[in-house]
Amino acid sequence: MTDKKELSELEKLRVLIPHWIEHSHSHQHEFQKWVSVARSDGQEIAAEEIEKALQKLAEADTALKKALESLGGTVEGHHHHHH
Repeated sequence: MTDKKELSELEKLRVLIPHWIEHSHSHQHEFQKWVSVARSDGQEIAAEEIEKALQKLAEADTALKKALESLGGTVEGHHHHHH
């Protein structure tokens, strides 16, 4: 049996993870834009390295989704809040 504080912290985590995933998606969109900028300026190495970072963000999203599922949460239906 978990105590009330622990449950509360897990509830926070179930709310935070979808936010982290959505935040990551906004960064991925931005990174993709800069891949195009670098590539159009002939900076292929920079473009490739940013693409590697994009792949790592996608892998992080997958891990976060699995963590969320293990906590009984879901990404679907979560609304993004701008700060």
